[in-house]
Amino acid sequence: MDFLQAVFLGVLQGLTEFLPISSSAHLRIFPELFGWGDPGAAFTAVVQIGTELAVLIYFRKDIWRIAKAWVLSLFKPEYRGAVDARMGWYIIVGSLPIVVLGVLLKDVIEEDFRNLWVIGTMLIVLGVILGVADRIGRTDRQIKQMSLRHALAMGGAQALALIPGVSRSGATISMGRLLGYEREAATRFAFLLAIPAVVGAGLFQLKEIPDGDNLYSWGPTIAATVVSFVVGYAAIAWLLRYVSTKSFTPFVVYRIVLGAGVLILLGFGVLNP
Repeated sequence: MDFLQAVFLGVLQGLTEFLPISSSAHLRIFPELFGWGDPGAAFTAVVQIGTELAVLIYFRKDIWRIAKAWVLSLFKPEYRGAVDARMGWYIIVGSLPIVVLGVLLKDVIEEDFRNLWVIGTMLIVLGVILGVADRIGRTDRQIKQMSLRHALAMGGAQALALIPGVSRSGATISMGRLLGYEREAATRFAFLLAIPAVVGAGLFQLKEIPDGDNLYSWGPTIAATVVSFVVGYAAIAWLLRYVSTKSFTPFVVYRIVLGAGVLILLGFGVLNP
């Protein structure tokens, strides 16, 4: 049963990681609905490595180009004004808020923030914010127009995803839309920005799998991670095609409905917080 549950959670992670609906919220809510209990913060962080591996492969050409230009810019001044070299710095700087807060708030994240009252509320709040940002945000900026100030702002928004229910991509995309970036540009940068934070968090939590407060041991955790990679790779391609022509309204509605449903079930005692 552990393996079957882990495979289901891997599919759930792969489907929800890149959509602005919070994968960590889904990995907390649905096991509780099925009576499985909280899979644990470490399991959630490690399984996300699978979906980030999908990002690394899907964007491998972009990542290689950015990494190469960034390294060259350290030694050759003529590369320092290149878009890709600057993008490398933007990803590094934008990752700092979530790294610093993740380390400082580790205990709070693993305990208090995983409360379903918090998660249900954040699903609704960030759903409204995403809807407003998508509606009022301009669409005239492309990713090549990214600035250091904007990267730091989007990194700060990403840090809010330390609270399950916020959504890493949802928060980053919302800030990107408010700053005037087109949907695909905001989404693409959100994917790239998440790589250091998610991979770092997953590696940091590896030691917690056998000994920490988790439902699953190494076997089911690895199975879930592999499944999340396969499903996540397909989800990236679909989302980038989707946002190039359509709004985020369906995700906004889904977040609000799910969040309200969680709060109602908590209120009637069907779910334990």
